[in-house]
Amino acid sequence: MILPRSLARRNAPCYAVGLLVLLAAGCAPLPSHPPNVVLEDAHNSGYRLAFSNASDTLASAGTEGRVRLWRLPLAKEIVSWKAHDGSIHGLLFLDRDRLLLSAGHDATLAVWDREGRLQRRRPTPSPITDLAGSEAAGLVVTGHADGVVRVWSLPRLEPVSEHRLHRGAVLAVDFHAATRRYASSGRDGQVKIWKHDEPPTALPPPPGNAHHLAFAPDGGTLTGSGWFRLYRWPLAAPRTLTVLPTEHRGLIKSIQYTRDGRQIATISRETDSAVDLLDAGTGAVTRRFRPHELCGTHLRLSPDERYLATTSDDASVRIWDFQRLIPPQ
Repeated sequence: MILPRSLARRNAPCYAVGLLVLLAAGCAPLPSHPPNVVLEDAHNSGYRLAFSNASDTLASAGTEGRVRLWRLPLAKEIVSWKAHDGSIHGLLFLDRDRLLLSAGHDATLAVWDREGRLQRRRPTPSPITDLAGSEAAGLVVTGHADGVVRVWSLPRLEPVSEHRLHRGAVLAVDFHAATRRYASSGRDGQVKIWKHDEPPTALPPPPGNAHHLAFAPDGGTLTGSGWFRLYRWPLAAPRTLTVLPTEHRGLIKSIQYTRDGRQIATISRETDSAVDLLDAGTGAVTRRFRPHELCGTHLRLSPDERYLATTSDDASVRIWDFQRLIPPQ
């Protein structure tokens, strides 16, 4: 295991635990697809990714508050700029990919053009911990460190509603545009769900915090991620909870459904950095990708599902091109 630029010192807890797991497993990783592109030292630590709607541009952001745009498929850098004072916790392309919305732990939302020029900035009452939204629906939702979920209108980022839902920070939010349904999870272990004009209600609590949330494409299921497991809530009454074991050996940090709803892309951290495609119904691995050297933080599938991008504490951004996928090694 070779770490770039002394990252083992900067991320000692993540690295140390992951190394122990590898040693316990005999250092025998299963065959996995290597990435087509590895962008080393893209960020201090990678935190968020977003693909353009046309799937020809990838945006990445990190703990240092910088946004970088990469032209696909070769991932040549287009531009980069300092967007926030501190880590960035949300990215969303707008206006036919001509604008980019970013959300920061500095408690601001900002809209930029493709050259990194600021178009609009909206201060918020508390540091932003997660963002989801739909330009077609004209809405974006943010989770905050004060336990509040806030909804904003696009494109002007005017406040729409505010929901004080969690004791402690919000961990994740998601929005399903077709059903106008929102979801949030918090450090209090609660998962809440509501429609645009209805009060939030609590789902059956999972056996651990849900660190990321994703609606199934048809809006009929909400999935959350935790330590080693996925949590599934069918949203038709009665609302029950199914816990799916996975082969991840750590906290599943980021998830995303494929367009057909049959698979879920996942990346984990503490105590591994595995990148997998899982069967959405069973949690079984359907395809493996080469892990990061350090704890994984975020992943995204491109809208056309040609690309999978991941980032992690090892400071890199990795991209798999499904049209040129390298055989497992």
